[in-house]
Amino acid sequence: MLELRLPQGGLLKKVLEAMRELVTDANFDCSRSGISLQAMDSTHVALVALLLGADSFDHFRCDRSRSIGMNLNCLAKILRCAANDDVLTLKADDDSDTVVFIFENPIVISVTKEGVKFSTTGDIGSANIVCRQNTTVDKPEESMIIEMNDPVSLAFALRYLNSFTKATPLSNSVKICMSSDLPVVVEYKIADMGYIRYYLAPKIEDDDQT
Repeated sequence: MLELRLPQGGLLKKVLEAMRELVTDANFDCSRSGISLQAMDSTHVALVALLLGADSFDHFRCDRSRSIGMNLNCLAKILRCAANDDVLTLKADDDSDTVVFIFENPIVISVTKEGVKFSTTGDIGSANIVCRQNTTVDKPEESMIIEMNDPVSLAFALRYLNSFTKATPLSNSVKICMSSDLPVVVEYKIADMGYIRYYLAPKIEDDDQT
C-alpha cells in the first residue's frame, strides 16, 4: 500500500508546473524514504531530478518500493480539480495499476441534506465530486443552496460544461437548473447589468460526443 497526505495540494501543482514543459511522461519512484524522479526531456539535453522526502508529508506510508508511471499533462488536469489549500491524499494498492487522488477542503461544512454529485469517467481515470448544502454567513460567496422537487440524474458532454466555466470570473456564484429530459441551464450574474446563460441538451444513450 502506498498512501501519502499533503496538507497543501497546491505544492504538488507547483512541482508539476516546474517539470511538465520539459518532461511529458515520467516514473515516480516510491520508497520508505520518499518519492524521487529522474527524467530527461525529449531531446535528451536536459535532466530533471526530483526528491520529496517522506518527512515532508503529514502522513507517508510505502509498504514496498515501487515505480508509478504517469503522464504529467494528465496529472495536471487532475490537479486542476483542487484548490491550492486543499488537502491532497494519494493512494495506490500494491496489486493495482490505479492511483486514487482525494482532495479535501479544509473548511468544515455542516451537512443538513444530500448534495449534488458530479461524476465522470475518461481515458485517464474517473472522478467524483460531491457538493453539499452549505450556508456560510462569513463568506456568502462560498454558500451552496439546493432546491429540489424531484431527484434527477442527467449526462452532459463535459467539453461544453468546461466551456461554460469560462464565465466564472464574471460572478461569485453560479446557478444551475436541471429537469428530466430538458436542457440544463447554467447562469452567471453580470453585476447589476444582467446575466449570461448557457443551455445544454442532455446526452442520449447512443450519443458519442465527449
